Amino acid sequence: MIFNSIDYIVFFSLFSLVFFLLKPKFRWILLLTSSYFFYMCWKWEFIFLIIFSTVVDYFCGIKMSQKSIQKQKRPYLLISLFSNLGLLFFFKYFNFFLDSVSLVSDITYEPLNIILPMGISFYTFQTMAYSIDAYKGKIQPETHIGKFALYVSFFPQLVAGPIERANKLLPQFQLNNNSFKFDNFIIGSTQILFGLYKKVVLADLIAIYVESIYGNYELYNGVTPLFATYLFAIQIYCDFSGYSDIAIGSARILGYNLMENFRTPYFSKSITEFWRRWHISLSSWLRDYLYINLGGNRKGNIFTYRNLIITMLLGGLWHGASWNFIIWGGLHGLFLALERIFNYSSKIAKKPIILRFISGLGSFHLVCFAWVFFRSETLAKSIGILTRIVDFQNFFNLKIKDINIFTSIIFNILVFLTLERVVKKLIVKKKINALETSFIHAVLILLIILFGVNEGSQFIYFQF
Repeated sequence: MIFNSIDYIVFFSLFSLVFFLLKPKFRWILLLTSSYFFYMCWKWEFIFLIIFSTVVDYFCGIKMSQKSIQKQKRPYLLISLFSNLGLLFFFKYFNFFLDSVSLVSDITYEPLNIILPMGISFYTFQTMAYSIDAYKGKIQPETHIGKFALYVSFFPQLVAGPIERANKLLPQFQLNNNSFKFDNFIIGSTQILFGLYKKVVLADLIAIYVESIYGNYELYNGVTPLFATYLFAIQIYCDFSGYSDIAIGSARILGYNLMENFRTPYFSKSITEFWRRWHISLSSWLRDYLYINLGGNRKGNIFTYRNLIITMLLGGLWHGASWNFIIWGGLHGLFLALERIFNYSSKIAKKPIILRFISGLGSFHLVCFAWVFFRSETLAKSIGILTRIVDFQNFFNLKIKDINIFTSIIFNILVFLTLERVVKKLIVKKKINALETSFIHAVLILLIILFGVNEGSQFIYFQF
C-alpha cells in the first residue's frame, strides 16, 4: 500500500473515521494494529523485524533506566546498536560488502537473494536515536511497550520518515486527548493533496523524461543531459517532499505533529545551508548522533573537516549499498569541508543580494553535479553522463522526444512554484479561510486529474 494509491485513500479515510469514534484510551491500540496492517500489506513476514527491533530497544531502554551510571548502561546501549545495525547490515549491505571484497581479492561468491525490507533504514535510525538518548539521560525511557511499539511503527512515517525523536513523538501518544479539529483536517488534507500533486504530477511526469535521457545517455550531449539533471533535482525533491507532505498531513488530521522535513532547499545560498533545509530529519540525525560523537568541531580544524567528510560518506552509504551513493555523500562532505575552511556560509549571508543569488546558483549546480552520481546506477554511467554534458559539439541542441510531456512539465513547474508559497502560508496560518482552502483543494484535484501519471510508482526513498 503506497500513499499515491486509491488503497491508501480508502484505508486512511476509514481509519480516521473509526479513530475519532473510538474512546481516546483505546486509540493507541487501533493505531498500532493499523500500523502493523499497513506495513504487512507490503510483505507480512518483515513485520517480525519491526517487532524484534521494538522489543530489543524497549528492553534496553528499561534496563538503562534502572542503572545510575553510564558504565552500567553501556552494555544495553551496545545491544541496541549492534542489533539494529546488524539488521541493517545483513539486509542492506551484506551482498555489497562481499562484492567489494571480491573486487580486491580472488574470492568469488554467489550473492544471496536478499529482499530489502521497506523502511528499515528509517525505523532502525529512529530506535537507535531513542536508545542513545536514553543512555545519555536526555529522555526517560517509555515503560508502556504498546506505546513504544507505536513510536517505532507509526504508519504515516514508518517507511520513509520523517525520522522522529522520542522526546517529540512519544509524549503525543501518551496524551490520549486527540479530538477532531477542523483546522487540523483542513491543513492536513491540504498537505496531503499538495504532496500527491508533487508526486503523481511533477515527480512522475519528470521521471518519464529523465529516464528517457539517462537510460540512453549515449545518444545525447550538451544541454539535453544537463537539462535532464536539472529536472532530476526537481523530481527527487517533489518525490520525497511529496511523501513527507502526505505523511505530515495524515498525522496532522489525526492530531499528531511530525517535524518539517524540507524547507525549500534549492533556494539555499551554500551547501551548508542546503543541508539545513534538505531531509532535515536525517541531516539533524547525522549531526546529533554521528558528527558530534566523532568530535564535531571540538578538536581543531583538521578533525572538523575529517568529521564532516566521514559523516557525509556514511550518510551517502545510508542511502544505498553502492559506490555511487558513497561518492555522492563524499562530494557533499568535501563541499561542506571547503565551505568550513573559508567560512563561506557565514560570509555569503552578509553579501549583497546579487552575490547571494550567484552563490545560490553555484550551490544548486554543485548539488546537481552530485545528483548525477545519485541517479546513475553505476560509476561508469555517471562518468559517461558527465562526459556527454561537457561535449560541446551542438551543445545547445536540446532534443525533446515527447513535446506533450515536456510542455506539461514546464507548465506544472511554474504552477508548483506559485502553489508552494500559497500552501506554506496556509499551513502556518492560525485562522483558516474556508473559501480560500476550497479553491486550493479544487485546483490541486483538477491538476492531479489532468496531469497525473496513473501507474502509481513507488516513492524514490522507499528503496532506502
